[in-house]
Amino acid sequence: MAHIYLDNAATTPMAKQVIAAMTEQMTNDYGNPSSTHWFGRTAHTVMDQSRQTLAASIGARMGEIQLTSGATEANNTAILQTAHTRAALGRHIITTAIEHPSVGQPMAQLEREGFRVTYLPVDETGQISLGDLDAALDDETILVSVMMGNNEVGSHLPIAAIGARLATHQAWFHTDATQAYGLLDIDVAALGVDLLSVSAHKINGPKGVGFLYRRDGLNFPPFIRGGEQEMKRRAGTENVVGIAGFAAAVKLITPQTKADRQAKYLGFKHQIIDNLRAAGITFDVNGAVQADALNHVFNLWFPGVSTYALQTNLDLAGFAVSGGSACTAGSLEPSHVLTAMYGADSPRIAESIRISFGKDTTALDVTQFTTALIKIVTRLRAKSAR
Repeated sequence: MAHIYLDNAATTPMAKQVIAAMTEQMTNDYGNPSSTHWFGRTAHTVMDQSRQTLAASIGARMGEIQLTSGATEANNTAILQTAHTRAALGRHIITTAIEHPSVGQPMAQLEREGFRVTYLPVDETGQISLGDLDAALDDETILVSVMMGNNEVGSHLPIAAIGARLATHQAWFHTDATQAYGLLDIDVAALGVDLLSVSAHKINGPKGVGFLYRRDGLNFPPFIRGGEQEMKRRAGTENVVGIAGFAAAVKLITPQTKADRQAKYLGFKHQIIDNLRAAGITFDVNGAVQADALNHVFNLWFPGVSTYALQTNLDLAGFAVSGGSACTAGSLEPSHVLTAMYGADSPRIAESIRISFGKDTTALDVTQFTTALIKIVTRLRAKSAR
């Protein structure tokens, strides 16, 4: 049985060029980049070259890129260290109700420490209101953290508009760009962000590496201590192999690549919608289908069909999809994103699946998936009607 992977929002397969770059690095350049001998200097050069590639991808300077183990570490660093460093200026933070757990859980920790956190609500398309943001901002606000694109429904949040509002405010602006990076053009200066988090494994790079963009002039102590790596900002011997792979993945993505993928993924969404409608399947889209969304993410509600049953049957048929964020896949809690969008009593929360496309997804993959989806939904509904 052939297996078709449609869970790219959780992670992506490494590109062949990335594997080649990492293999070469492991084979030839194995020194510790903090060592002063030739082996160490060679590894340090690889890091510098990679850092320049990463910085250029978001319009940043080399020194503004802090290499991390991924976006979870970057998010925790940005949020917790900003709050603890700037507490004397105020103890109010603004975020949204649909953030990834690596943002939501640090926020909950700060609330336990006495910080006041405002969670901006979202509408049924997964969008915040800028009016709500304006109303929440006050003289005590020290940080605003709003994701660039949602990982469950693909909504693209108004980062540039938020950055413009905060240009004259004391609050630092952080965005989790994990899902958007590699699909949307990102220029940190144009967006007005101070902190930005990214993970390599969402763009066909390796797991276990990412970066935190930290605008020049933003100072806070290391989140991880024990050494002077990363310009004394993050202790621990750097993952040179992973960093080289990350840079190799970034080099494969051009502005045209991003536009082409967005258009392809939007076409896949319409292909699925048209085929479901033609088959007479009752369903609805969670969120909105629009060109400027993160079109690799597609969340669908099938009334009367449980997420678990549908996902399990699709898996048995050879199709990998998910019920939401991979970071909460083992949790019994309902999707906080769908709950924020539709309310805690909505049946959508337990009857929806997330489909997410990748660079290697083909129209044939989508056709085969939709054919299986129609058969499985029809069968499950017939079974429940007995």
